[in-house]
Amino acid sequence: MSLTGLVVLIVGIIVAIALHELGHLLPAKAFRVKVPKYFIGFGPTLFSRMFRGTEYGVKAVPLGGFVQLSGMYPPAREGARLVNRKGQLTLAEEARQVSAQQIEPGEEDRAFYRLSAPKKLTVMFGGPFVNLLLALILATVLLVGIGAPAFLAQVGAIPDCVSTSGQCGTDDPATPAEQGGLRDGDEIISWGGVPTEDWEDVQQAIAGGRAEPTEVVIERDGSRQSLTITPVMVERPVVGDDGQIVVEDGTTLTQVMPYVGIAPAVGLERQSIVEVPGYVGSMLTQVAGVVVRLPVHLWNLTSDFVTGQERDQTSIVGIIGVAQVAGQITGAEIEGYSAIEKSADLINLLIALNISLFAFNMLPLLPLDGGHITGALYEGARRRWAKLRGRPDPGPADTARLMPLSYGVAVAFILMTVILIVVDIFNPVSIY
Repeated sequence: MSLTGLVVLIVGIIVAIALHELGHLLPAKAFRVKVPKYFIGFGPTLFSRMFRGTEYGVKAVPLGGFVQLSGMYPPAREGARLVNRKGQLTLAEEARQVSAQQIEPGEEDRAFYRLSAPKKLTVMFGGPFVNLLLALILATVLLVGIGAPAFLAQVGAIPDCVSTSGQCGTDDPATPAEQGGLRDGDEIISWGGVPTEDWEDVQQAIAGGRAEPTEVVIERDGSRQSLTITPVMVERPVVGDDGQIVVEDGTTLTQVMPYVGIAPAVGLERQSIVEVPGYVGSMLTQVAGVVVRLPVHLWNLTSDFVTGQERDQTSIVGIIGVAQVAGQITGAEIEGYSAIEKSADLINLLIALNISLFAFNMLPLLPLDGGHITGALYEGARRRWAKLRGRPDPGPADTARLMPLSYGVAVAFILMTVILIVVDIFNPVSIY
């Protein structure tokens, strides 16, 4: 079963990467950019095939992918420095020359750098957008098709007695739920004539009633029954809208209210499709917060590992850690944790994965998509400003000058990947 989770995750990663790169490929082809290669994975090529001028293939390590767009960088401007103090080509000029070599005579108009800023934005944003779209589709399947964890209008547990101390004494009476015949697993259809679709309805019906015999309709073992429950009035803490007990001047506020003695069952409840954007938006906000503070999270993770501290189970994880979580989900043997709940958690993991790919790729750093998007925005703003001032078109932005930064970012990402792999292997995260 652990292997099942791993396989699902690997397939999910491959699909997410393949569609991400397709999000770059399709608009690039539509704008007539020369696209020599579209590959899934890195390392040695396992399979490839030429189709309409593009080599499509799969490489040995399916943990990434790339689309090669010819002519990414424009030629150097007049007066630009082409060599360093040692007489060697600068990194920027090397990138420009490699870019120029990808364009054959007669194909000059198919270079990526010749696209307008809006078209560049479309090509570069296409990849992250696909991941966001996948997250929305998966969230729809999860919320609308399977359901989200929620308190159900169903009895999950019944306390042994009515007690203000939390422990049952010999003089403490049984709860009204116990006396009235309620049992674990009973689904509450109505309370005092008020239909109850969820646990909030049950709470409101009880709170709005009195300490008098009340008709409660339940469904048990597929058949409906009518019970009579008589709540008792007890002093209970006041709970605010945030779910926390209200305290004023160091004193817990209390109120006398009807008490039955039931706790809700937790299960998957199908949601409306209008809940999907909010669900994805909330997760995106959380992931974006982690991505922005990534150096801090990575430092804390490394520090805890080096000093032998217990790993924070909410810390960031790499691809190995995500695979471990997927295996733990499908391999868990917990009572009540059915295949449906496991499927929901796997889908939620894939949603988080796609949102992470979106947020990470939107960082305004080369060689990430966000870096190219930032370059296109700068280019468009500069051209618009020149037009407003009646100046000549300044041409495409010379993003090749940022190649030293690109190499630095790439080295940092490689280092981060190595750290996450080591920590995930020797100090794995555990969700159970």
